[in-house]
Amino acid sequence: MEVKTSLLDNMIGVGDMVLLEPLTEDSFLENLKNRFDHNEIYTYIGSVVISLNPYRSLPIYTPEKVEEYRNRNFYELSPHIFALADEAYRSLRDQDKDQCILITGESGAGKTEASKLVMSYVAAVCGKGQEVNKVKEQLLQSNPVLEAFGNAKTVRNDNSSRFGKYMDIEFDFKGDPLGGVISNYLLEKSRVVKQPRGERNFHIFYQLLSGSSDDTLKKLKLDRDVGKYNYLSLDSAVVSGLDDAANFRTVRNAMQIVGFMEDEMQSVLELVAAVLKLGNIEFKPESRCNGIDENLKEMCELLGIEQSVLERAFSYRTVEAKMEKVSTTLNVAQAYYARDALAKNLYSRLFSWLITRINGSIKVSNAQAKTRHKVMGVLDIYGFEIFEDNSFEQFIINYCNEKLQQIFIELTLREEQEEYIREGIEWTNIEYFNNAIICDLIENNKNGILAMLDEECLRPGTVTDETFLDKLNTVCAEHQHFESRLSKNSKFLTDHSLPHNCFRIQHYAGKVLYGVESFVDKNNDLLYRDLSQAMYKANHSLIKQLFPEGNPAKVNLKRPPTAGFQFKASVGTLMGNLQTKNPNYIRCIKPNDKKASHVFTESLVRHQLRYLGLMENVRVRRAGYAFRQPYEPCLERYKMLCKKTWPHWRGPAREGVEVLLTDLQVPAEEFSYGRSKIFIRNPRTLFFLEEKRKQCLEDLATLIQKIYRGWKCRSHFLLLKKSQIVVAAWYRRYSVRLLACARKLLRELKYQKRCEEAATTIAAYWHVNLKSVCDQMQKYFVGLKNNMPSMSPVDKSWPARPYLFLDGAHAALRRIFHLWRCKKYRSQFTEEKKAVYEEKLEASELFKDKKALYPSSVSQPFKGDYLEINKNPKFQKLNSALDDKVLLADVVSKINRANGKGSARIFLLTKKSVVLADQKTGQVKASVVLSDLASVSVSTQTDGFFALRLKEGTASAVKGDFLLSSEHLIEIITKLHRVGAANADKEKINVDISDEFLVQFKHDKVCVKFIQGSPKNGNNASCKRKNNRLLEVSVPNTPSTPSTP
Repeated sequence: MEVKTSLLDNMIGVGDMVLLEPLTEDSFLENLKNRFDHNEIYTYIGSVVISLNPYRSLPIYTPEKVEEYRNRNFYELSPHIFALADEAYRSLRDQDKDQCILITGESGAGKTEASKLVMSYVAAVCGKGQEVNKVKEQLLQSNPVLEAFGNAKTVRNDNSSRFGKYMDIEFDFKGDPLGGVISNYLLEKSRVVKQPRGERNFHIFYQLLSGSSDDTLKKLKLDRDVGKYNYLSLDSAVVSGLDDAANFRTVRNAMQIVGFMEDEMQSVLELVAAVLKLGNIEFKPESRCNGIDENLKEMCELLGIEQSVLERAFSYRTVEAKMEKVSTTLNVAQAYYARDALAKNLYSRLFSWLITRINGSIKVSNAQAKTRHKVMGVLDIYGFEIFEDNSFEQFIINYCNEKLQQIFIELTLREEQEEYIREGIEWTNIEYFNNAIICDLIENNKNGILAMLDEECLRPGTVTDETFLDKLNTVCAEHQHFESRLSKNSKFLTDHSLPHNCFRIQHYAGKVLYGVESFVDKNNDLLYRDLSQAMYKANHSLIKQLFPEGNPAKVNLKRPPTAGFQFKASVGTLMGNLQTKNPNYIRCIKPNDKKASHVFTESLVRHQLRYLGLMENVRVRRAGYAFRQPYEPCLERYKMLCKKTWPHWRGPAREGVEVLLTDLQVPAEEFSYGRSKIFIRNPRTLFFLEEKRKQCLEDLATLIQKIYRGWKCRSHFLLLKKSQIVVAAWYRRYSVRLLACARKLLRELKYQKRCEEAATTIAAYWHVNLKSVCDQMQKYFVGLKNNMPSMSPVDKSWPARPYLFLDGAHAALRRIFHLWRCKKYRSQFTEEKKAVYEEKLEASELFKDKKALYPSSVSQPFKGDYLEINKNPKFQKLNSALDDKVLLADVVSKINRANGKGSARIFLLTKKSVVLADQKTGQVKASVVLSDLASVSVSTQTDGFFALRLKEGTASAVKGDFLLSSEHLIEIITKLHRVGAANADKEKINVDISDEFLVQFKHDKVCVKFIQGSPKNGNNASCKRKNNRLLEVSVPNTPSTPSTP
C-alpha cells in the first residue's frame, strides 16, 4: 500500500522537531539555525509553530501562498503560520470549536506581525460579499489605529506594543466574520511623560507633527519641530525604516474606514496636541503656574477650558472627607507631578475611548447578536522584558507573561500527560518546570507582591517605596524565587549586584531586577480631583466623556481601585476566556538583539528556548501521539472506508473503529485505544486515512452524479412526452381556427373589391363637380381672411365653418394660427419677464391640483428679495458673509419641536446653499449646502408649512431637519426646485406633498400631521405638540379656488 509522504521529509533540516534525531538542546538549536540561514523561519513542534523574526520582508505571504495553504492538512506543506491559521479557522468553521491563537515571546520577537498575518489570512480565506468585506476591512484597519496610539520604538523593537491587545472575532455558521471585540491591557502611559534613552514616545505624536498639513498644525497650534516639545525625545525622533508622514495618512484613512467621523478625528488630534502642550507648561515658585504661559493658554483654547480654572487646579489640591473640604497649596514639584499625572491620564483615557469607539463600529449587530456565534481570539500582548532599569510596568508585563506561560504549561504539557493517564495509554512521565509557584508569589491574595503593594497603598500614615520593600523583605524573604539585599544578608550571602532599593524575582524567563522607585505612585495612579473637575468643565466634545468623575453632581469619595488590582482582574478574565477555547500556539523567538537580518545569536536563542519550555514540549510530543479523537466523531468521519461500517454501524463506536482500522490494515504500533479516544502516533497514518476518505468521497460523488444524471434524463423524457401531447392538442385546435380565419379573409377580400368599385364611381362623380368645389374653397379662404380674430393668445373666437367637408382643414388652420400668434406674443418678452413666466409655469407643474394654497399664489408675482437685502444696511454684514448672489430673501418661522411655536428667521437662498439667520441680529444660525438637501415636504392644504429634509450622514444633518412656515411657500419651493434642476452636479430636489410626513430632529423622528380645524390664531394655521413623536398643524377650513391655467 503506497502512502503519500509529507513534504516535511524533504525540507532543509527537520520541519517538525518531533521527528528530530537525536533530540538534544544542541541539535534543536542547530536545526533552527540551519533553517533560519535558508530563510525557513517557521518550524513545528507537533501543532505548535516556532517563529523566528527575520527582521526583513520575505516573499512568503503573497496571495498565491494563501491559496496554497487554504484547506490543506496542517502537516501537508512546509511549516508556515498560514498552516496554523488555516487549521484554527477550519476547526472553527467545520467542527464548531471556538479557537484562540496565543502568540508569545520576548519583546521584538515579532508577535505583532504574527497577529496581523493570522488576521490577514483569515480575512483572505473566509467568505466574500459587500457586507462581509466591510467587516473584514474594519477589523484589519483597526490595527494601524491602535499601533499608532499604542506602539512605540524601544531599544529592542521599532514597533513595540506598549499595551496588551486581545481581539475576539465572531463568525456565523458559514465562517464569515460578523464583527469583533477588542480588549486592551495596561497601556504603558508613563511613556507619555518620560522615555528611556534611545526610545521614543508613542508613534502618533511624531506622525502628527510629520504628516499633518500646515493648516492642520496651525489649527492645533503646533510646530513641526519635534525639539520644541518636552515630552518627545530627540535622540530617537527619526527611526530608520519608519515613514511617520506616510503612516499618519494611513492612520487617518484607517480611522475613516473603521467609522470615525471627521469631527471625531479632529477631536482626537486636538487631545494629542493638548498632551504635547501640557508637557511644555512650566511652573514658578511665586505663582505656581505662569499666568501668561503661552502653552497653557493654547491648551485651554484647544480644550475649551477657562485658563483660570486650570491654573487653580495646578496650584491647589482639595481633599474631601465626608462633610469637610481641605484645600492645600501645591509646591512646584507637586505642580509638575499633577501636570504629568494629567498628561498620562488624558492620553490613557483617550486610548481607552478609541478602543471603545472601534468596538462600537466592529461589534456584531443587535439582530445577529441573538444567536450563538463561533469565536476566534487573537492575543497580541507585550513580551517578557528585562531592561537595564525595570520598574512597575515591567513587573506587571512579566506577571502577565508568567500567567501565559502557566496556561501553556497547563494546556500543552500537563494536560497532555494527564490525558494519556486518564485514557489508560502507556506513558513515560516527563519532568518539567511548573511556574505556578512564581504566579502565586505575585498574585497570592494574602502574601502576594501585588496584594502587599495594594495593602501598602491603602495603609494610613506615611507610605513610601522603602516601606513597601521592607514589607516584601518581611513576608517573601524565604521564598525561593525572591531575592533582595536584606534577604541575602540574612543568609550571610553578599551580592553586590543587588542595590538596596531593589528586589529580584527568578522568573521562568530568567532573573529580573526591579527598582521599587515609583512602585507606590504608579500603583495608586492618582489624579487630583481638582484636575478631573477642571477637565469636566471643558467645552470640548470629548473631554467630558473622558473625565466623568469630574462631575460635581456625582462626587465619589471612595478610593478608586489600584492599577495592579485592575490589571490582575483583567488578566484573570483573559485567562478564563482563553481556557474556554481551543488553543493554538505561536512561539516567537528573537534571533539577535541588534534587529539585524541573517544574524543568529546562539546564546540568546538558547536562553529563549529554555524559558519557553520548547524541549519539554518536544519530549511530550515524542513520548505520545500526534493525533487523538473521540471514537464517535472518528467513526463518523472515516466509516465510509469500510463496507462493514458503512453506511451505519449498529454497535459501540469503539468496536466500529477497531473493525475499521483492522479492515484498512493499519499497523498496530501506529495507534492505541484509549477509554474514550483513538490515539494515532504518526501524522502519516492520519494522512493515509484522509487520503482514503478523499478518494472515497470522490467515488461517492461520482455515484451521486450518476444517479442524478439518470433522474434528470428520465425527468426530461417525461417532460418531452407530456409536451408532445400538449403540442398535438394545441395543433388540432390551431388547424380549426386557421380554417375559420381563411374563410374570414375571403370575405374581407370580396368586401375590398366592392370598395374599389365604389371608389371608381365616386372619383368619376368628383371630376364632374371639381370646379364647384374649388369655388367653394376660394370663397372659404377669402371669408376667413376678412374675419380673422385678434392677436391675443387668450382670444378663443374663430369664424364658423361654412362647409362640412372642410371640417379637418378648418380645425388645423385654427391650431396653426393660434401657435403663430403665441410665438409672436412670446417674442415681445424680455429675459426677466420670460424667467418669471418660467417660474410660474414650474410652480403650476409642481402644485396645480395638488396643494390648495396654489390658486391664491397665481396672481401674486414672484418678487424674490422681499427684504431688499442688498440695500438694507441692517443686513450688510449678513450679505457680505454670503459667497453667492441671493436669489430669495424672506422672513420665515422656524418651528420649535418642543412646543410647536415658531421663531422668526431670515431665509436666504443662493445657487449653492440655504441660509437661516436671526431676524434681529442677522447672525447666521444654520447653513445647508444644497447637495445635502434630500427633499422638501409640504401638505396639500392652504398652510405655509414646509420641511427641509437633509441627507443622512452629511455634515448638515447633525442637528436634524428644519420645519419652517412662510407666506411665500409656493415661490420658495419653486425656486429651490429650479436651482436644484439647474445644477448638473447636484441631484434634483424632490417635492413630497402629503398631509403627514416625518421630520428628523437630531436623534428622533417626529411625525407632522395636518388636520382641518379652527386654529386659535384666526385664519392662520397653527402648530401644536401632541407628544414626543407628533406635531399637529391645524389648518382653517377654506373652500378651494379653481386654479388658473
